[in-house]
Formats: sequence, structure tokens, C-alpha cells
Amino acid sequence: MASIAEAQERKPWSMARVIIASSAGTAFEWYDFFIFGSLAPVIGKIFFAGLDPTPALIAALALFAAGFAFRPLGALIFGVVGDRLGRKGAFLITVSLMGLSTFLIGFLPTYAQAGTLGPTLLIILRILQGIALGGEYGGAAIYVAEHAPNDKRGASTGWIQSSASFGLLAALLVIYWTRASIGEDAFATWGWRVPFLVSAVLLAISVWMRAKLAESPHFARLQEEGEVTRTPLRESFARWRSVKKVLIAFFGIMCAQGAVWYFTFFYLQVFLEKSL
Repeated sequence: MASIAEAQERKPWSMARVIIASSAGTAFEWYDFFIFGSLAPVIGKIFFAGLDPTPALIAALALFAAGFAFRPLGALIFGVVGDRLGRKGAFLITVSLMGLSTFLIGFLPTYAQAGTLGPTLLIILRILQGIALGGEYGGAAIYVAEHAPNDKRGASTGWIQSSASFGLLAALLVIYWTRASIGEDAFATWGWRVPFLVSAVLLAISVWMRAKLAESPHFARLQEEGEVTRTPLRESFARWRSVKKVLIAFFGIMCAQGAVWYFTFFYLQVFLEKSL
């Protein structure tokens, strides 16, 4: 089994492959996640057609927010999976769950076709997206961090953070290309499904890239020494110091950062689309 020291002596291309495979998979997941927000006005009209336009848009945006509400649950579930069964297995599951959920949205019946069945299935798939992203983001960062040399850990994991921007850009480009290719009328009728269906291609690439990666050297060493934890949640939250760090990171840092990010990239987008 490889140790952390051995991992630090690997050739540069090996570390680059870890970063590329992890970041690309995370970017693809953000693509899947952001398509929904970018198409909120369209989704509101299609799946909440029984409501007036403004309540329908609010319902679509609320459903977009619901995905975030389930991210902590995903982090807990796949955090336990990663700590007990391995980092690689955990984020193979998360990318598969996200890709499959997004792909299935592209086949959902609309409100006009199936009544409330369409919105109900959409809610379920959106929740699964949130759970998948909650497990993916931290899992990919941990996987890269456990491969990276101590003096390059921050720079290496920074690519995971930047993957959100790449995912958003990819989502906007696919939506723009689809709209420009088929026209607004066709897009509103059936073309909105195309960006969701494209996720099948991204899923195949992500799984192929990640399946070729080895297990984290740190986790491999824990397995070799028989030190894999059996109660990761208890060990993480039994100490007040650990809980305090989680609360500070979540409410003190990420909430503020998230508010600015989503106001800039989604609220303004929806506002401009509805106003212009």
C-alpha cells in the first residue's frame, strides 16, 4: 500500500491526473446543479403551469434552493461512506447519482402532460442532486488533499473550488448553444431538455476518469494498519471544538460567500431575463 510519503514522491503527471480527474468530475456536477438555476424561468412555466407567472417562478427558485438544503445531508452520508469504505468509492457514487438525476430530469413529463406528477418527480430528483453535490464537493477536496504534497495542498485543492465556475460556464454555453440552434419556441417546447440530457455524456467521462484513479494514499494506509474509523460522525461531532469550527465555517464564511455568489450569477440573470 502506498503511504503519504510515497505519494509525495510520485511523478508530477500523476498528481496532475488526480487534480484533473477530481476537478473535472466536480465541474461536471456543478454543471448538472447549475442548469436548474439557469433555466428557472423556463422550469417555472413548464412544471408549475398551474400557477400565475410570478408564483411559478418563485416555486422554481425555491426548488433550486431546496437542493442546497439537502447538501449538508449529502455531506454527512458520503462523509461516512468515504471514511469507512474509501474516498474513491464515495465520489464515484456521488458523480453517478448527480449525473443520473440530471439525465432523468430531461425525460420528466411536464405539468401539461401529467399534472402534479411532473413537479413531484422534479422535486425528488432535485433533492437527489443536492445530496450528491453535498457529498461530492468535500469528497473531491479531501481526495486531492490526501494526494498532494504538504507545500502544494492549498494550490491543489484550489482547483476543486474553481470547478464551480467552470461548471456554471459550461451550463450557460450549452443553454446558449441550444437556444441559438433551435430557436426560442422550440427551446420552450422541448429544447430545454437538451442541457439535462447532455449530462449523460459528462457522466460517462467523469466515471471513466475517476475509475482509473487509485485510492487515496492516506486511506490506503489506514486500511493497511487497521485504523479505519467505525464511528466517523461521533469522532467528528463529539468534541465541541470540532462542532464550533463547523458552525463558524458554515454560518460565518460559506453563507456570506454563497449569498454573494448566487445573487451575482443567478438572481441577476433571472432579473435581466424577466425585465429585458
